Amino acid sequence: MLQPHVPPEHHAHPHEPHPAGYKRITESKFWSSFHHAFSGIMYAAKTQPNMRIHLIIAAGVLIATLALRLERSYVIGIVVVIALVLALELVNTAVEAIVDLLTVAHHPLAKTAKDAAAGAVLLATMAAVVVGYLAFYEGIFRGGARVYTALAQVPSNAVFVIVAIVVIGTIFAKALVGRGSVLQGGAVSGHSALAFCAATILSLYYQRPLVALLAFGLAALVAQSRVEAQIHNVAEVTWGAILGTAVTLAVYVMIRPHVL
Repeated sequence: MLQPHVPPEHHAHPHEPHPAGYKRITESKFWSSFHHAFSGIMYAAKTQPNMRIHLIIAAGVLIATLALRLERSYVIGIVVVIALVLALELVNTAVEAIVDLLTVAHHPLAKTAKDAAAGAVLLATMAAVVVGYLAFYEGIFRGGARVYTALAQVPSNAVFVIVAIVVIGTIFAKALVGRGSVLQGGAVSGHSALAFCAATILSLYYQRPLVALLAFGLAALVAQSRVEAQIHNVAEVTWGAILGTAVTLAVYVMIRPHVL
């Protein structure tokens, strides 16, 4: 019985286009690299308290650049040093993970590797502080008249009074329920209360939607960190947010007629 003719297998010529699946595989590897990179960032943010602190400070500094309307050159410098600090913090996390993987017992060289990586982060942070000081010094003095006029309309002790009332309210709530200490745990999250208090103050002071959005976003991150650390549950950080926001609004309503 005759067999059907099967054409010989086609071999791709070096000068011919890549097979159809090549582009799909290449794109998959391309996006996978981004996925792995973001996974590393998320790991550092979840496991390293210093990384979370750096991220919160970075967000606050970027908000300040908008509030003070810094020139583009200053913003570029600030963004570069922020990226440098965060990148070195990721490198420090990687070094610690590798050292912990390869060493079982305590070894002087393992300590040296971790200390050197932490030192790199410290140097970058110090440089970032210097750059931030120079940039914001220029920005504050350039808009000094506007900042001074806005501050002069608010009683000098207003912020202190608001924060003090929020702290007292938090202590009272914890004492009433009988759970937690002044600084940790309890029926109301003090960190969330103070974070939302600060966010409300910034929102009322600048009266700009973008500033308010970023400020309350940072406050929400503070509240989330308390839940992730299993110090508070969602209800406790929610009550803290309500306390901080409500007290700030109440005091603002009382003092506003005197400053208009």
